[in-house]
Amino acid sequence: AKEGSCSPEGDLPSPVKQERAKAETLPDLNAKILYEDWDDIQPSSALEEISEEEAVQIIAEPLLPLQSSTLRDYVDHSETLAKLVHLGVDLSQVEKRQKAGQLLLTLDFEKDIRKILLFLKDVGVEDNQLGPFLTKNPYILAEDLEALETRVAYLKSKKFGKAEIAQMVSRAPYLLLFSAERLDNRLGFFKNELGLTVKKTKDLVIRLPRLLTGKLEPVKENLQVCQTELGFQRNEIQQIVFKTPKILTASKKRLKQTFDYLHNVMGIPHHMLTRFPQVFNSKLLRIKERHMFLTFLGRAQYDPAQPSYISLDQLVSVPDEVFCTEIAKASIQDFEKFLKTL
Repeated sequence: AKEGSCSPEGDLPSPVKQERAKAETLPDLNAKILYEDWDDIQPSSALEEISEEEAVQIIAEPLLPLQSSTLRDYVDHSETLAKLVHLGVDLSQVEKRQKAGQLLLTLDFEKDIRKILLFLKDVGVEDNQLGPFLTKNPYILAEDLEALETRVAYLKSKKFGKAEIAQMVSRAPYLLLFSAERLDNRLGFFKNELGLTVKKTKDLVIRLPRLLTGKLEPVKENLQVCQTELGFQRNEIQQIVFKTPKILTASKKRLKQTFDYLHNVMGIPHHMLTRFPQVFNSKLLRIKERHMFLTFLGRAQYDPAQPSYISLDQLVSVPDEVFCTEIAKASIQDFEKFLKTL
């Protein structure tokens, strides 16, 4: 929305202004379920219907739908919603988030939303990303501006650069809902648990900022699995996590299945897996298909001391055409024919 095109609060339908009982309608942003990682969030509920008690307190215009299962029904009656839609906010996604629909109906664009948009732009969220950002995290519109600025100031005090902060906020939109104390505790956890330097800890969370917003239990469990079940040494785990942070949030089952195949079937030793941990991000089916094809051709050689050595990185990262011609020394047709025999 352009600066000059925004209407004053007086132009908003009165029911929208009078629905501003924020204390009753805002989600508890300190709750344990605080939308730990928006990439993994399942829609919690559709926009809840307005109760009869709430309806009585609203001086409703005849056309304003007091009970509705979709925010779209309110757009024609709300300047705020209309402007958010114009920004690119997807109301059909917002209303799946707990109480987010009710929240938007309590806000005024000029008083509440404009200052947050300017703040986000100042942090480094691009104009064309404001809509997608608010779709993922509408709750930031209810945050105190001073608190948000304090959190950014904390990150700056830890020597995160402006571009790095912009990247982190854009990739983990819930990041700024958390206090400086929580962010500090999280950085401390990863530094101490992994034995990383301050610089490496920063690099880790810059590459995977949802580590600062997600639950710690899965991270602790994965670290335990790597050490006790997969048999990696602490210094190996440190290297693996630093190279491939996603291992900290990967499915334990998938992690164990992939390791079992690489180590026990393909015979890859721990030190080689430590050197190429990105293999754990690959689909197990792709690893199996390619390994079996190479075995069939007599080319499954993963020992770097041998002349026909194939690195794990080469094995999983290149497209099928390159894998066939450069690694397997075969045609894509041969590979496809082989896969049909499996």
